[in-house]
Amino acid sequence: MSSPNISNLSWGSMKVQGCPQMYKDCKVWPGGSRTWDWRETGTNHHPGVQPADLEEVVKKGVQTLVIGRGMSEALQVPTSTVEYLKKNGIEVVVLQTEKAVKEYNALAAQGVKVGGVFHSTC
Repeated sequence: MSSPNISNLSWGSMKVQGCPQMYKDCKVWPGGSRTWDWRETGTNHHPGVQPADLEEVVKKGVQTLVIGRGMSEALQVPTSTVEYLKKNGIEVVVLQTEKAVKEYNALAAQGVKVGGVFHSTC
């Protein structure tokens, strides 16, 4: 199963190929995507992305996980979150969201089992 392409990104809006809805923030993995609702884990810009935000995508068997920190990189990614991924044998890429989407799409096009979490505003 391949990772879906992110076909459109603009401030506050993301479109994942094959999904009828638009996302503000989203999680993607081989074969699927859904809204990334920060309220589920109590996530805020600081301290940022938590392992709990990534567990669902990790369980999908990804080799690489791309994290988009927002258009202005306001969303933090603590060292503990990166260590959590590495401990699970997952390569992690942390970038500004536009760059993160480009990297994610490139990896998906290469057939890498890639997942991602993307913040499309600040």
